[in-house]
Amino acid sequence: MKIGVLTNLRAGKNNKRVQRVLAYLERTPELLHEETHDFDRVPDVMREFERAGVSVLVMNGGDGTLQHAMTHLFGAHGPAWRPMIAPIRGGRTNMVASDLGAHRDPVKSLESLLAAARSGRIEELLAPRPVLRIELPKEGDVQYGMFFGAGVLHRAVGLAHEALPEEKVGAWGAGVVTGMLVARAAIGKLSGVLVPDKLNLTLDGDDGGAAEVMLAMASSIDRLFLGMRPFWGREPAPVRTTWINANANGIWRCAPGILRGRPPAMVTPANGYRSVNVHEFAMQLDAGLVIDGELFGPVPDRIVRVSALENVPFLRA
Repeated sequence: MKIGVLTNLRAGKNNKRVQRVLAYLERTPELLHEETHDFDRVPDVMREFERAGVSVLVMNGGDGTLQHAMTHLFGAHGPAWRPMIAPIRGGRTNMVASDLGAHRDPVKSLESLLAAARSGRIEELLAPRPVLRIELPKEGDVQYGMFFGAGVLHRAVGLAHEALPEEKVGAWGAGVVTGMLVARAAIGKLSGVLVPDKLNLTLDGDDGGAAEVMLAMASSIDRLFLGMRPFWGREPAPVRTTWINANANGIWRCAPGILRGRPPAMVTPANGYRSVNVHEFAMQLDAGLVIDGELFGPVPDRIVRVSALENVPFLRA
């Protein structure tokens, strides 16, 4: 069983950790290794691994690196090749690796994967997850990822990129920005980044009508950055969604419970809160989007359709 490791050198959190991983890979020739300095070379590396017969694809980069790789793998013009995917904590944001239970030390993750492959136990590490399919018909584009946000979240991530040094734009930076936005929303300052977005929404074909939302997000994983779980729907469907209206009551009191996925009793659709698991949703809006930390600028009257590929073979490293 061949293991291929794709390292995105731009995604590393600190040089010491990057150097430890690179040193381990250099002294472990069983692991095929390719480096990229940007996302443009990710498809080329994937094609090289496919030709080499790789069956375990290790993503040594952040969530953005994984998002680009999945968009290549699962896209309409992608390969028939379907490796098992093992994200390790090699980036600034590692939501997917963390949700899967990857070791905090990426070298230990690599050692674990290699030991499992050598002993024929790799399937014991399987942890299948759905992957979001985000169709943007007006742009003629389809993206794949594990987290989707619109409007306020797009602007918040953009603000983090502008306000923080590159090495701080990760889980810590996202947490700081999120905290600031919750505080401003709680005191009613819905301006700038927090200006609500107008959208028309359908959930599994049911017309949700027009709304002004402060928060619109979806995910196929349980935990987001900093361990947040802002989803509390119980429906047996793969796409978790949460929608908070601009006029939601008591956001300050409700925020801690919402972020833990255990909202208080007042968090109801009548009070401006909705969290539901669906197979597909669609919306029309003008706002920008964020997919696994990657930014997609605003487009007037854009249509977004989100569904899921189920049971994608991820590995817990």
